[in-house]
Amino acid sequence: MQRFLTILFVSILILSCSTPKKKGNVSISGTVKGLKKGTLYLQKIQDTILVNLDSLIIDGDPQFTFQTDVQEPEIHYLFLDKHDGTQFNDRIDFFAEPGEITINTSLNSFEKDAIIAGGKNQAKLIEYNKMNKRFKERNLRIIKEDYEAKKQNDEEKLAENDKAYKNLLRQKYLYTINFAINNKKLEVAPYITLNEVFDANIKYLDTVANSLSPRVRKSIYGKQLTEYIEERRAKEAERVEAKKEN
Repeated sequence: MQRFLTILFVSILILSCSTPKKKGNVSISGTVKGLKKGTLYLQKIQDTILVNLDSLIIDGDPQFTFQTDVQEPEIHYLFLDKHDGTQFNDRIDFFAEPGEITINTSLNSFEKDAIIAGGKNQAKLIEYNKMNKRFKERNLRIIKEDYEAKKQNDEEKLAENDKAYKNLLRQKYLYTINFAINNKKLEVAPYITLNEVFDANIKYLDTVANSLSPRVRKSIYGKQLTEYIEERRAKEAERVEAKKEN
């Protein structure tokens, strides 16, 4: 009996060792140059909460690989805990979609140095972020000029900066709306709309939502955009009613 149990145990052990682990439909790999020790986390937002999907302890080898499953293209995060007590500038966001994704970056500039190669949504997100970076840089210049103008009590320059800021904001919003419409067959369209121009006029948000392909409209971000527009429309209707009563 004891011999039978021993054979059974060994057989189970062999089967468990030889059975390949289930792999996801997304493979995420890359290198964090300069990283000796730390922990990498694969994360995503689930029910409005940021959750860890997987983790990997780095001890000498800066290369990493994660496997995960996605039902549809969705933003995921690569978070680095350097065990230094800080969490700023240590998270990279990217579109996870079936296939292979490569993320190469560095320890010192984890977020800034990230070079990501992935699917169609990621490629379009990179394209949008490049233009959005220009908007941010121009906005910073305006802020600096505004600061100097306030110190000098230069009312003319302040008025000029205010006009420049409004023009820049309008340009960003028009670019984002057009970018979303031109990429209506990708999940990146409702995603950037929600994250970059959520406070735009409802008619522009409606234009994006109505332009989305049926598949994208049913996606996570497509549904979120539709729900958000409905919520804003309801709140505006309430404000109109409140004004009538007053």
